Amino acid sequence: MLKKQKNMNWVMTLLKGRTFLILAVLVVFFSFASPNFFTINTGLTVAKHVALYGIMGIGMTFVIITGGIDLSVGAVAGFAGMIAGGLINEGLKIGFLGITIYFSVPWVILISALCGVLIGWLNGIIITKFRVAPFIATLGTMNVARGLANLRSNGATFSNIVGKKPLGNTGFDILGQSFLGIPAGVIILIIIAIIAAILLKSTSFGWHIFAIGGNEKAAKLSGVKVAKDTTIVYMFSGLCSAIVGMIAAAQLVASHPATGEGWEMNAISAAVLGGTSMAGGIGSVGGTIIGAFIIGVINDGMTMCGVSEFWQKVIKGIVVIAAVVVDQFQRNLQAKIALQARNAQ
Repeated sequence: MLKKQKNMNWVMTLLKGRTFLILAVLVVFFSFASPNFFTINTGLTVAKHVALYGIMGIGMTFVIITGGIDLSVGAVAGFAGMIAGGLINEGLKIGFLGITIYFSVPWVILISALCGVLIGWLNGIIITKFRVAPFIATLGTMNVARGLANLRSNGATFSNIVGKKPLGNTGFDILGQSFLGIPAGVIILIIIAIIAAILLKSTSFGWHIFAIGGNEKAAKLSGVKVAKDTTIVYMFSGLCSAIVGMIAAAQLVASHPATGEGWEMNAISAAVLGGTSMAGGIGSVGGTIIGAFIIGVINDGMTMCGVSEFWQKVIKGIVVIAAVVVDQFQRNLQAKIALQARNAQ
């Protein structure tokens, strides 16, 4: 019995450190598979992509911890990018007055971010007030956001979104530049990660999120404002998605309504690979960032190795399924260890 207990504890330790192990194995594998993978230029490219997956994944982590899901994140990113691009290139036209208002970049960023927060708020209201399942609610708002993104330009791309000095709206592309060799997206990721980690681990709001995901009814009985906190979580997810959309637009110096298609899978994958449980109540910001690195390495590594886009989707799908299966196995193993510990007392 004692030997079996030790084996179970050893397996549990291995499972808890699986994210780092997987990342290390992937880096070593692609370094041998592609001679150009382990270079500074490739590292910077991966870092840019990881920043996008990580920021969006952090918002998704908060949502999944509450026991929910947000399928609208990719569409929100595309919508926010289109709002920013449209405000810079075309401004805000007020037809009945016959004028066009051009905003400075800080205002463009604020308005675009608020659009993401608004869709997040809508998700939260639909889920908490109308008791619609998160999957269905966010699937609906995903189509709404994607449709609005296309309507903003009739499906066209806003190109060369650098603004004009006479209009006072230049500088948006700074979100896609690098400082001392570090991409702006990575800097933003670090800032958001620190804030999110503090919120999650050191505030009553973070404790409420874990409580909601662990047992919503018990959380409500203990005084947690479930509807309010859940709505805030979806608003935070919308904000993270909007930030990602703006960074992507700045990196390309263009915004397209199709930006962000399929990115919800990258966000979910980053969170789940980082140890966030789809059952709710378990998750961490640090784990999600490591998960984002895994997704970034897989995507860029397979691209450099010449793996077709279709096979990449297959492989990423298998990775997500495997992560969920391993998570369930870990939960069952934890339950067995806890049961044996109680029986031994």
